[in-house]
Amino acid sequence: MGRFAIVRVVEVVEHGPLTDAQRAALEGGEEHPFGTEGTELYWRPRERHVMLRDDDGRLLASTGLLVVEVSVGGAEAFEVVGLGGVIVAPGHRGEGLARVVLEAALERAATIGPDLAMLFCRDGVAGLYRKLGFERVEAPIRVLQPSGSALVPVNTMWRPLVDGAAWPPGAVLVQSEPF
Repeated sequence: MGRFAIVRVVEVVEHGPLTDAQRAALEGGEEHPFGTEGTELYWRPRERHVMLRDDDGRLLASTGLLVVEVSVGGAEAFEVVGLGGVIVAPGHRGEGLARVVLEAALERAATIGPDLAMLFCRDGVAGLYRKLGFERVEAPIRVLQPSGSALVPVNTMWRPLVDGAAWPPGAVLVQSEPF
């Protein structure tokens, strides 16, 4: 017999920065829910979020969006939509909600303006992003930090938001803290 997944109808909502209560509900008391311990980087808060809520209004998943400038190979800077802070509440992990919230966020990202989306991730979740059309940036990535710029010790991935958009070759400087 085949297995059947129970699909819960969820509401997709947009929101500004996460409140402390929303963040606590999603993190479920985890000290490092994004697996970034030891990276020693300062991370930029996201200005807007795409979130999933269940039919009782409980927050199930979220990811942040913001527009940042990057320069590649020393060329003129251009804007990308940065996705970050993808998280599913602990009691709902493994239900496919990360993919649902990412797909909703990518739909919104395509309406913001930049031709490319970018994100940072650890090895364990890179496969999910590849399934959604992201590719790894192979060149060195630097981000701004209070003390200057720093190399990014996690994967940096990109994907087009419009047909024909491509990531240019060369070393990358994200002109903000990572997101």
